[in-house]
Amino acid sequence: MKPKSLFVLSASLVGGALASMAEPTGPHGLSPVRTSPYGRDIYPAHGVIERLSPALDQVLAPNAKMEKLADGFVWSEGPVWLRRENSLVFSDVPANKAYRWSNRDGLSVYLDPSGYTGNIHHFREPGSNGLTTDSKGNLVLCQHGNRQIARLVSRSGTTGTFEPLVPYFNGRKFNSPNDLCFARNGDLYFTDPPYGLEGLNKNPLKELINNGVYVAHPDGRVVEVTGSMTFPNGIALSPDQKNLYVNQSDPSAPVTRVFTLKADGTADEGKVFFDARDLAQAGRPGMPDGLKVDALGNLWSTGPGGVLILSPTGEHLGTLLTGEPTANCNWGEDGTVLYITSNHSLLRIQTLVRGAGL
Repeated sequence: MKPKSLFVLSASLVGGALASMAEPTGPHGLSPVRTSPYGRDIYPAHGVIERLSPALDQVLAPNAKMEKLADGFVWSEGPVWLRRENSLVFSDVPANKAYRWSNRDGLSVYLDPSGYTGNIHHFREPGSNGLTTDSKGNLVLCQHGNRQIARLVSRSGTTGTFEPLVPYFNGRKFNSPNDLCFARNGDLYFTDPPYGLEGLNKNPLKELINNGVYVAHPDGRVVEVTGSMTFPNGIALSPDQKNLYVNQSDPSAPVTRVFTLKADGTADEGKVFFDARDLAQAGRPGMPDGLKVDALGNLWSTGPGGVLILSPTGEHLGTLLTGEPTANCNWGEDGTVLYITSNHSLLRIQTLVRGAGL
C-alpha cells in the first residue's frame, strides 16, 4: 500500500462513463442481483474494460465483466486464495484487520488484529498488507505494525498467533513490509517501503536507510536485492523464475522494473519494464501498486486507472478500469478467477488464463 497523498485522488470516471454501481445493503456487503440458473450468484457490474490490443482476447473474454462483491473497507489490499478453506483472505490495512470471503459464506472478519499486536499506536497503517501462502498452504503476512514477515500459526475466532519469519535485516527492524512472493526453491522476495509509518521516511522509528527489496533464504539469510527504488511496492516472479518484477509507487517515477535474477537469488541492476507516467498525468487515479503474473507471463499490475494488463514484452494490452485507486489482485477458485482489492471494495472477474504456478 502507498500513502493516499501519493495518489491522483480524482475519482473521475476513466475512459468514458463507467457502469453504474449498485448501492450496498450495509457495510462490507452487497446482495446478489439475482441467482443464475447454474446456482452462482450474479453481483453488480463494476467498471469497464479498456481493450488496447487484440492480444487481450487470449486472456480476457470479450464479454468479461467485473463484479463488486463487497465494500465499505478503509483500504483493501493483499488478496490471496486459501485452497484448504476454499476462500479468499485480504487485508484492510488501516483498520488492522483481514477479511475472508467465499462463495458459500460471503464476508466475515478473519483476523483482528492482522498486522499490529502491540499497544502503542504510532503507525499510519498498522495492519497486514500483502498476503501469500507457503508451500504447505499456511498464510504468510506482511505486517506493517509488527514490522516483519510472519506466518499464521493458529487462529481462535479472529485472534491469530503469528510466528516471525523475517523480523530483521542486519539486526534492524524493517520499515513496513508491503508485498511478497515465494520462489519455487523457497526463497521469499518482499518489498519494504515506509507506508506504515507516520511521516513515512521522516519517522524517527525508521531504522533502515533504504526502502529496499529483499530476499529471505530458507536457511535464514536475508539479502538486499536492491536499495535503489524510492517506493518499492508490488512484487512478482516470472513463470520461469528468471525475472523479478517490482512496482514503484512514486508519482515522479511511476514504473514497473524488471530484474534478472542470479543463481544466489540476488539480481542485476534492473531496468524499466513499463512506465505509467503518461497514464498518471492523464488523471487516472492510482499508482503502480500490487502485481501478479499469469501462466503465459503477462503482468496484471494495479496502476493508474485500475488493473493494467501487460504482455511479457511490456505491451499494454488493456486495463480493468475500476475508476478508483486500486491496490492489488490475485487469482482464486480454480486459478482463473481474478480477485481485485480496489480502494474500499472487493471485485472479481473471470479470466481465460491461470495465475502463474496455479
